[in-house]
Amino acid sequence: MMSGDENPAAVPKPVEDVQGDARWISQHTRFVQECKDAEPDVLFIGDSMIQLMQQYDIWRELFSPLHALNFGIGGDTTCNVLWRLQNGELENISPKVVVLWVGTNNHEHTAEQVAGGVMAIAQFLATRLPKAKIIVLGLLPRGERPNLLREKNATVNSLLRSLLHCDHKNIELIAKKQITINSEYKYLPCSFILTINTN
Repeated sequence: MMSGDENPAAVPKPVEDVQGDARWISQHTRFVQECKDAEPDVLFIGDSMIQLMQQYDIWRELFSPLHALNFGIGGDTTCNVLWRLQNGELENISPKVVVLWVGTNNHEHTAEQVAGGVMAIAQFLATRLPKAKIIVLGLLPRGERPNLLREKNATVNSLLRSLLHCDHKNIELIAKKQITINSEYKYLPCSFILTINTN
């Protein structure tokens, strides 16, 4: 696995403000402020799959009671998440559990690069929050039928499984090998059911 210096998916990078509305940096600024105002037991961070979790009853039933923060931004890549974490989104908080879900938007990177980018984030989290349990969620299938993106995400999960099989005591991967998608091509982001013990 290539090092962070060689891996473009492990280079911290903010989103370019193509539309000129400062939407992405505004969301990041709001998250930084939430770090100053909240004392979360659980931190969720990643792309739209994390962001959308708040729309489902499972969030209110299971995660809100854990004083959870949701730092998901739609479209984010591993580079964007790493930049956000290095620029204030971990300040003043000490969550017991961090849930990381990112990588499916890294379209310009290979599966090996994406896995390396996810690992770079997980290791950064483990370094900054040594007492926290880091849960890495595997990537979901892309598309209704077999395609190259599905194969790529499956390869990313396989690589992460191998990497995290080594000595990473406080980092755990949760990935389903098969996920059923109904005829309307829908699945819930919360199809990964997490049991989080913050005691």
